Amino acid sequence: MKNIIIVGAGGQIGTELVPHLQKLYGADHVIAADLNREMCHQLKSIAITEQFDALDVQVYAQIIKKYEIDSIFNLVALLSASGEKNPQWAWQVNIGALLNTLELAREYGCAVFTPSSIGAFGHNTPHRNTPQDTVMRPGTIYGVCKVTGELLSDYYHNRFGVDTRSVRFPGIISNGALPGGGTTDYAVEIFYEALKNKRFTCPLPADSYLDMLYMPDALHACSQLMEADPSMLKHRNSFNVTAMSFCPADLYSDIKKRMPEFEMDYEVNPVMKEIADSWPDSMDDSCARDEWGWNPIWDRQMMVDDMLQKLSLKLSAI
Repeated sequence: MKNIIIVGAGGQIGTELVPHLQKLYGADHVIAADLNREMCHQLKSIAITEQFDALDVQVYAQIIKKYEIDSIFNLVALLSASGEKNPQWAWQVNIGALLNTLELAREYGCAVFTPSSIGAFGHNTPHRNTPQDTVMRPGTIYGVCKVTGELLSDYYHNRFGVDTRSVRFPGIISNGALPGGGTTDYAVEIFYEALKNKRFTCPLPADSYLDMLYMPDALHACSQLMEADPSMLKHRNSFNVTAMSFCPADLYSDIKKRMPEFEMDYEVNPVMKEIADSWPDSMDDSCARDEWGWNPIWDRQMMVDDMLQKLSLKLSAI
């Protein structure tokens, strides 16, 4: 049985990855770790938790030994829009946590999952049906960190034999934890504002197409890849994965069909627009499908129905 630690478990993905992995491996085999004391307190109700800074390699190592960890899900990251506010700190956090994770994985024989992102691409990347292997010249510190992370993870696999694996996540839509500073966050915020205020001001242009995944598919991608037969993996760091591509106007139309009173206007954030313009409109995820059987379940219409239903219940309970 695996012993797993999720570092950065208090974020949008981590808070839902914890129960997902608990169902697969048992609650006693999944450790939720985060720097944020409040998030750790919240996670204590569902999981074994540890509060520590992933930049402190000595404490990190003690936790690995304490729980005899053999798989690390490293989710520590400052996201795209947040990273542009303090790029030096974004580099320290994102790369510092990853390097510590890889070194400890090398020393203690752990497998490592570290998500990459569509943020790893840039203006020179083909934007439609973006290939698995292509030009990667990002224009954000977040993207630079993601490309660096892919290369570092490949290096540790090729040089030291560390079992490193990764997917390039598009925008992730969730009815769980709120996102925190990403360019695709509008696709979550729009549902909250539609239900609470019947109005949303969008920070991206109406025709800004971006790839998206619904959270259940994102969680499945994490666990499915980590369970994949390594002999089948020609790529490791990192696989394109996606389920849908849409723009704000599409999502507005979908919600308005279900909520005729809903209205949306635009107040374009130039930094976020620049970031979105550098990312793919749609990705080719055929390598993930061929090498480890990736096959998303949720399409846009299913996602919209589920988001409105789940968030209506959530907001009515507040």
